[in-house]
Formats: sequence, structure tokens, C-alpha cells
Amino acid sequence: MNPAMTTTAFELDGYRIVKNFGVVRGIIVRSRSIFGTIGAGLQTLVGGNITILTDLCEKTRQHALELCVQHAQQVGANAIIGLRYDATEIMQGVTEVLCYGTAVQVEPKQ
Repeated sequence: MNPAMTTTAFELDGYRIVKNFGVVRGIIVRSRSIFGTIGAGLQTLVGGNITILTDLCEKTRQHALELCVQHAQQVGANAIIGLRYDATEIMQGVTEVLCYGTAVQVEPKQ
């Protein structure tokens, strides 16, 4: 699926929805490694962006999006609308990241 065919909006400009497949999702559960925790702790001493955790969050969200796109493709969709992320701490240091949206089939407007 082309990344341009995913959006947080509920429509894609220039396309019309011809079929709705319902909600699709990608779920990742991640924990920080001991090395990441120590590195992040050291970065907090100097302040500013904690790049170790920023990188972990970005990679986790990207992986959740990839799984969501795979789920959409499995049901026959060529686009995802209403794309959202959610995160929940399951236990200390363990977080679930959920990427979800509505899988649709679209075609160009005439």
C-alpha cells in the first residue's frame, strides 16, 4: 500500500470510497532494555531531547503502522482513513502502542 493512501482524515482528496472493510490495527508491546534505561537516565542529566527514547518511540510507532497496513492489505483494502495511535503502559517499563484506522477501498473520482 502506498503510504500516501493512509490519512488521519476521513477521506482522501481525489478519491471516493467504494468499500469499507472496518477497523484494522497494528499492535506492538515494547519494553526498554537495561542499556536504554541507563542511557536515557544519563541523557536526563543534561536535559533536552532524550534521543534514545525518542528513537524507540518512533521505531515502535512505525512498526505498529506497518502492521496496521499489513492488516488492511489482508482484508483487501488499498487505503486507511481515520488513522490514529494510542499507547498504554501495561506495566512499569512496558508499553503497548496501537495504530488503528478504517480500511477502505478507494478509486479515483471521475
